[in-house]
Amino acid sequence: MANNVKKLWASGKAVVNGWLAIPSGFSAEVMAQCGFDSVTVDMQHGVQDYQSMVQCFQAMQAHPVTPMVRVPWNEPGIIGKVLDGGAQGVICPMINTKKEAEAFVQACKYPPMGTRSNGPIRAAMYGAVSGYQATANDETLCIPMIETKTAIKNLEAILDVEGVAGIYVGPSDLCFSYGWTPKLDVEMPEVLKIYDKIIKECGKRGIFAGIHTGGAAYAAKAIGMGFRLVTLMNDSGMMATFAKGAVAQTRKDSKGVA
Repeated sequence: MANNVKKLWASGKAVVNGWLAIPSGFSAEVMAQCGFDSVTVDMQHGVQDYQSMVQCFQAMQAHPVTPMVRVPWNEPGIIGKVLDGGAQGVICPMINTKKEAEAFVQACKYPPMGTRSNGPIRAAMYGAVSGYQATANDETLCIPMIETKTAIKNLEAILDVEGVAGIYVGPSDLCFSYGWTPKLDVEMPEVLKIYDKIIKECGKRGIFAGIHTGGAAYAAKAIGMGFRLVTLMNDSGMMATFAKGAVAQTRKDSKGVA
């Protein structure tokens, strides 16, 4: 099956990405119907494991979203396994060097481009008539996370690795790495300067920059900066934000009775 994220990028449009921290097929099904272009299962900081990832993918399959995963680490076993499970994009944390980016791409791609083992137990269901393996290398997105001072130092070398489709900024860890308070929607001039560098270097190579945001306002601002994939919070954060607002509004409107 063609990767819709690739199509949107090729058309010049930005991708609005959902994020699943909750290990629930029902939660995934709800999110998949909300208008997102892609939905990412978070196996690093979310409460997700491989089985819950598969359940989320099954729940989303009836809807036109691209299934992606953030893996826990740059480890070939889990990378191959999430791809076999149906992921069309893999976001990998803490890629700091060219060598680490090359290892990530190798784990994502079948020979001769990489070393991924053949066994697409669910992914084969998404394959074209010619077979999943014939299109997987082109349709699978390798997206390293740029989230440390070291990664910024090695940015150009990482972006030059063949097979890298884009990068994904982790603002909290990036701030942490520089000794600043970790947060998502950063307005510090020093950070915005780093973002500008990332976007320009990606643009030179025809690849795309993504970023995690705390909500719609900053996501729209990020698109205006040049980011071409924006994640809106996550499912648990959205639920908590709406619930807190609803409770507060109820108490306010009930004039202290509630």
